[in-house]
Amino acid sequence: MESVLSPETCAEQVRKEPGQLSGREQGISLGLWVTIFTAFALFLTPSNAAHASDGSYIVTETVETFEYSIIEPESSTSSHWSSAPAHAVYGPFRVVSANSVEMSGTVDSQSPALFRQMLQQYPGIKTIEMIDCDGSVDEEANLSLARQIRRAGINTHVPSRGSVRSGAVELFLAGVRHTADKGAEFVVHSWMDEDGLEANDYPPHDPVHAEYLNYYTEMGIPADKAQAFYTLTNSVPFAEQLKLSRNDLARFQLLH
Repeated sequence: MESVLSPETCAEQVRKEPGQLSGREQGISLGLWVTIFTAFALFLTPSNAAHASDGSYIVTETVETFEYSIIEPESSTSSHWSSAPAHAVYGPFRVVSANSVEMSGTVDSQSPALFRQMLQQYPGIKTIEMIDCDGSVDEEANLSLARQIRRAGINTHVPSRGSVRSGAVELFLAGVRHTADKGAEFVVHSWMDEDGLEANDYPPHDPVHAEYLNYYTEMGIPADKAQAFYTLTNSVPFAEQLKLSRNDLARFQLLH
């Protein structure tokens, strides 16, 4: 944009303003205005002003345009499942493909029914990746779920840094093939019933023990290994934990 301003135009604007000055004072005032304008025009002359042929000044304004790219930050996540694409979730199970699910969390009384519903929707599931499984709050439901896994012909696997604890170990053994990467964690301890009684609070020949021993042999562990493993788990109180070594997994034949 250009604007043309001359000293005469500026003087004309000064004369049009009302005032009480005398003629001499008006002359001084007019001279002062002309001086100020001239200084201002000279200040602009080197880069932004040019002389016109009639003695006036042409002032040119230059407008610079800046372009900016706006980059929105990536959204953060906090939940355990949220780092992966959203898939159907059935209690502790999350479907990750047509033939694979991940398991994290706790088994409760609703878990067997949710598992059946999942298999109806995804009949091709063949593998359960056990990521962070801390056991159950309903042991009857836990063993029911374990038998469903075996009947469905599903394999179980614990990846490196995966963790299987307490009653989740029974679920791990339910896999037709149950395997684990190096670095997978297995933790056991005694069970405790709804009355607060632990395994060693019952006599050795109580039928409650047979329930677990029969389950282990049903899952393919030899009877002598099953008894030794059951004794080891109950040697640790419910409030404590025993981490199994890789050698423990081998000697009790817990990997298959």
